[in-house]
Amino acid sequence: MSGAEIVDAELVEPGELMPAPPTAAGRPLVDQHTVLFPGQDLPTAADRPQYSKRDLDVSDETAARLQDTDPTGTGPMVAFTAWCAQHGRIPVPCTTATYTDYAQHLMARGLKVSTIKNYMSLIKTAMPAGKKPDNSLYLRLLANYRKNNKRALRVRRAFPITLPYLIPMMEKAEADNRPIGWRDAAMLAFGYRFLARSVEEVNLDIEDLTVMDDRIVVWLLEDKTHNNDQTLILHDHPDLDMVKRMRRWLEHLAAQGITAGPLFRHLQKDGTVAVGHRERVATVRGEYLRPQTVNDRVKYWFSMAGLVSDGRPVSSHGLRAGAATDLGMNDATDQEIAEAGRWRPDSTIPRLVYVRPAQAAKRDPFARVPRVGVGPAEEG
Repeated sequence: MSGAEIVDAELVEPGELMPAPPTAAGRPLVDQHTVLFPGQDLPTAADRPQYSKRDLDVSDETAARLQDTDPTGTGPMVAFTAWCAQHGRIPVPCTTATYTDYAQHLMARGLKVSTIKNYMSLIKTAMPAGKKPDNSLYLRLLANYRKNNKRALRVRRAFPITLPYLIPMMEKAEADNRPIGWRDAAMLAFGYRFLARSVEEVNLDIEDLTVMDDRIVVWLLEDKTHNNDQTLILHDHPDLDMVKRMRRWLEHLAAQGITAGPLFRHLQKDGTVAVGHRERVATVRGEYLRPQTVNDRVKYWFSMAGLVSDGRPVSSHGLRAGAATDLGMNDATDQEIAEAGRWRPDSTIPRLVYVRPAQAAKRDPFARVPRVGVGPAEEG
């Protein structure tokens, strides 16, 4: 035995047998969080449930629902998957290196910081649980990008579609007295008064509305800042004629036997509702309009009415911005605007984005400066 190396050994008393190593089934399953009550034995692998295939199956209905809400079907994930294919990388689940490299690809394109953050968040969300990439390296890249690309920090807010712009848009939509114009005019008036995010507007059902003579009562299940349901009272305004326009649209639907389901729907050229319509791009929407459709219609009627913005982009969000701006220009308080637009009570958006700019637009300190060569009495 001299010179032999003892790798592992345990001393035992003469005649005592070595304990047999635990089998896989009998191996204790414990960690620092295990708690045993008096009389309980150590849990082992043998105590685990023995699952069968039946425990792992989901129904056809569940599978269909999950497929419709598959996060890998979002636009950013589609682009990410195509980029991965082009570079010989696996998109799902992706590695941290792939995730980080794609972030650099987006930055090389000069995208806005807010856009990059949104895309990267959606991509990470789409990864399976427990297999999400580490975003610490991507955030280091983003911090450097923010520092060296000031223009990428600029947020281009939507052009506010205030009443002076909204009224000619609605009138233009109704000029030909066609159902699509009735739908769009109702959608424009309601979107402005509802201060709607377009996805909230197109997700509403007919049953969510109670149309009265001077107001519309809306039951809203949830929104971006509220997980609880809300009952909202939208008083009409003489320039909106929201009630009249909404009733005309609902009567058009009722004439075709539609009194429940999606409020705003696709129409065929003859004005009939396209029942069962499924769009090429967003098939999961079914008979509900896509938010992008509202966006497209807002741009269309803004252009058709011969309106021109101040350089800010025209979009469906302009209805929400326009209503908030009108409130700000007419001395509504921060709280009143926050409640109307369903912002969080502590949100700074109403004051910074709508109230201050609206009030600043009403003031011109240079109006006090007299014209050269013209006395105060002559300015009239």
